[in-house]
Amino acid sequence: MKFSLYFLSLALAAGLGATGLPHLRKQGTATQLIVEDQPFLARGGELSNSHGEPDYLRASWARLKSLNLNTVVAPVYWDVIEPSEGKYDFTTIDGLIADARANEMHLVLLWFGSWKNSMSCYVPTWMKTDTARFPRARNSTGEAMEILTPFAATNRDADARTFAALMRHLRETDGIQHTVILVQVENEIGMIPEVRDRHPAADAAFAAPVPAALMNYLTAHRDTLATELHDRWTAHGARTSGTWMEIFGDSAATSELFMAWAFGDYVEKVAAAGRAECALPLYANAALIRPGYQPGQYPSAGPLPHLIDVWRAAAPTLDFISPDIYFPNFTEWADRYTRSGNPLFVPEALRSPEASVNNLYTFGACSGFGFAPFGIEAINEPAAGMLKASNDLIRQLTPLIMAHQGKGTMTALLPPAAEQRKPHEVVFGGLTLSATYERLESPGLADGVINEAGDRSANRALIPAGAIVIQLGPDEFLFGGIGVTITFAAPSPGNPQIGILSCAEGRYEAGEWRHLRWLNGDQTHQGRHVRLEPGHFTLQRVKLYRYR
Repeated sequence: MKFSLYFLSLALAAGLGATGLPHLRKQGTATQLIVEDQPFLARGGELSNSHGEPDYLRASWARLKSLNLNTVVAPVYWDVIEPSEGKYDFTTIDGLIADARANEMHLVLLWFGSWKNSMSCYVPTWMKTDTARFPRARNSTGEAMEILTPFAATNRDADARTFAALMRHLRETDGIQHTVILVQVENEIGMIPEVRDRHPAADAAFAAPVPAALMNYLTAHRDTLATELHDRWTAHGARTSGTWMEIFGDSAATSELFMAWAFGDYVEKVAAAGRAECALPLYANAALIRPGYQPGQYPSAGPLPHLIDVWRAAAPTLDFISPDIYFPNFTEWADRYTRSGNPLFVPEALRSPEASVNNLYTFGACSGFGFAPFGIEAINEPAAGMLKASNDLIRQLTPLIMAHQGKGTMTALLPPAAEQRKPHEVVFGGLTLSATYERLESPGLADGVINEAGDRSANRALIPAGAIVIQLGPDEFLFGGIGVTITFAAPSPGNPQIGILSCAEGRYEAGEWRHLRWLNGDQTHQGRHVRLEPGHFTLQRVKLYRYR
């Protein structure tokens, strides 16, 4: 069973969708986030780690609204809400919710519990100072680390109890208005700088048989496992019982699989305790892997694509897993997180100008339901202006995007490589779309240049390029974006040539198309191409025809 279908079946069994709470729903091959009984696209921004206290954040709300956001991704600090054991203070949560409502925003809450960016820096003082009761992970020399060990039930149970109290408070205070739409469990879990915990309890678990729940999952899903896991298991005989090294071999990759199970099982207990109190969608996020890095050099064992099956088996209460994408190969990571039916929500992304086109790819190519640049309160120009314009475009297109998700009638165009020189060909809607990307602002017509995509002149700003594409009907398409030139061809030789019948620029207002101007002359190079000019976001409706 696919990832989202698996979790969706659990959600439906638990009664999600019947209570009016935000929930997930399948449409075709996509999974949609439903808020107030309507599909919802989170035009988001994540706050910096220390920007989530209401009094400090209050001065930033106007700025956030100006970016055309409808969602703020905000941290929740364990050490703040439980200053003494069993005594809860939800003042910060209540303030965030009240201010979000006042500014007509939704919230995604990040539970900074046992782990934040691998470390245990947000656990309460009463836990940090009692290492006998709440033990730490240990490195290969036996030294304690700034990481709670996932092999201690006392650590897990304290986290689960507080997370349940948080979710119960959300049910009691936000169960009608639904300001909070998603909750993240922990933050960027992972082991670093060593791949495996060497606490005595961890060593004992590593020497013990692999849990039957994982082995049963591998056996039941053998044909759909992530390639890395499938190959490692089968290379060692695809055994159905044994220790971790007997089943997966003696390697750092095996240690990472072991820790992924440990973290996932811990998160499952926390998530299940919260889900029992309030059935909001839950997810976990991951810090990604730099090229060439090996387990232990990055936050290992988190909810990464090559470990997705281990996390599925260990933490079935989670509705999905999410990537924090700070690397330039955005499309590669986004695509990897949509395999096996996992719905895409990007809670953290680089707040560069490229964020304004990476969100188009999230919603268009991946049928995702949310995108949020990190440190959003600190975004500056030109990235801020680009994101504002892009979010406005997404706002206009939301009904269309939601209607086309999961139906194969929507995609997005983004440079597949930083220096994409030859045309980027995408087969879509029965045609081959050839896209070239203008990453530099073009001179005006007075300079005698209409379209010089390869010009690398000095004193011209590097800008983003990308587009969302929606097929409105046979040979009719909507293009929205910036800095992309598209030509059209039949997918095989000998077919009629493809021409532009009409091209119109416009906007959507209240779901209705408002025509602004025809672009059948210089703007389409006299019918040779469709061009979304660099420097600003536009929408164009295009009708094609065929001729010999």
